[in-house]
Amino acid sequence: MKNALLVWGGWEPHEPRQCIARFEPFLAEKGFAATISDSLDVFANAAAMRQFDLIVPCWTMGTLNAEQETGLLEAVRAGAGIAGWHGGMGDAFRENTAYQFMVGGQFVEHPGGIITYTVTITQPEDPIMDGIADFNMTSEAYYMHVDPSNDVLAVTTFTGAHCPWVDGCVMPVVWKRSYGEGRVFYSSLGHVATDFDVPECFEIMKRGMLWASR
Repeated sequence: MKNALLVWGGWEPHEPRQCIARFEPFLAEKGFAATISDSLDVFANAAAMRQFDLIVPCWTMGTLNAEQETGLLEAVRAGAGIAGWHGGMGDAFRENTAYQFMVGGQFVEHPGGIITYTVTITQPEDPIMDGIADFNMTSEAYYMHVDPSNDVLAVTTFTGAHCPWVDGCVMPVVWKRSYGEGRVFYSSLGHVATDFDVPECFEIMKRGMLWASR
């Protein structure tokens, strides 16, 4: 049996607890024993962090203190996988640039707020994307500052309808990367829990968790 740590909190409109709850049955089905925490202090316990094969954070904004940041990053560097979505991982801990370096990107805007946009699969041959075709989302489309070393699996193209100066910009939506011995998976999809009612959105995140896990 593998061990997963699911941590939730931060900005409530992102429905962190409800989103985490969407994945609890799936992880149990896949043989994970889940520890669920609403405190960032769990990251500071180095001995506890070493037991986890997968870390799933859902904590928009907030700040990691030095011990929490070190504990989390050292766990991933040592081989724990981390997988998350939207603001729960990509708009988290804005002052912690070392954390952002691990994630591979940081939210900066969502032009137009809730809009309908197309997610284009760029690596259909990747096992995470196998059998998933391009699809539409009606939600926030994240404009992010991203690491060029990311292995990008899906993108969206901004139309410029809300910010004309980004017209035609191709923005990564789903990526994977390495951080030390650990695997990092991120999807900008998942503004609220009902976004995971979109089958492709939910399936991509589930596969990403399994890929990231030690």
